[in-house]
Amino acid sequence: MNGRQPDIRYSDPGNGRRLAYRLRPGSAPTLLFLPGYASDMDGAKAIALDGFAESRGIAMLRFDYSGTGQSGGSFEDGTLAGWLDEALAMVDRHTDGPIIPIGSSMGAWIALHLAIRVPDKVQALVGIAAAPDFTDWGFDAEQKKELRENDRIERANPYGGEPQLTTRAFWESGESLRLLESPIAIDCPVRLVHGDADHDVPIEVAITLMQQLRSADVQLNVLKDGGHRLSETHEIEAIVRTVAALLEPVA
Repeated sequence: MNGRQPDIRYSDPGNGRRLAYRLRPGSAPTLLFLPGYASDMDGAKAIALDGFAESRGIAMLRFDYSGTGQSGGSFEDGTLAGWLDEALAMVDRHTDGPIIPIGSSMGAWIALHLAIRVPDKVQALVGIAAAPDFTDWGFDAEQKKELRENDRIERANPYGGEPQLTTRAFWESGESLRLLESPIAIDCPVRLVHGDADHDVPIEVAITLMQQLRSADVQLNVLKDGGHRLSETHEIEAIVRTVAALLEPVA
């Protein structure tokens, strides 16, 4: 399914930030892939979705938040609000017509805020292992205390490599953008794909999100034995099928 990937381009949404992005031209709606925390636009799920967009002749936009991937800036300067602003700027500059945000983990949190901020643009939304409010339920009381006192915390990365850094600025930004404690004013179709063995984002988060969304058209697809990454071949195929179904006309 995958052909040649679109070349990397750069966009400055303001303040001198240099955001790397890939844009596949095509018809609307534009698929907008939003990576997870400390992730980038060239993961297996994003590449598979780009191949799907190519096969259907539809547009797809993906980009790296500032301080991540091939974008400029420092990761330590990143905040949820700042990355949300970047997503809004990229949508405004590089898409025409409706979009379908596809957010992975933290990216789904950003996608939800996009649907709230620009409801006329968002035709539908897909959350992959969606992690809204993880600054709340993802940290225990001791870790929150450490963030307040030391302005940062480093935790073991479950996937190996360097420890996972969270700054106080990011954490406070996330706390100001929490969604799950009240009804979420989104009315478009929403599709959630979640693994029942996700140890990073408990399935209860997806269930709460489904319940709090105002939309009457919300579906949760639970994948047996699926972890947080959902990068196995059959899991990626389930994600692509989910997106494809949103593009099919109702008979």
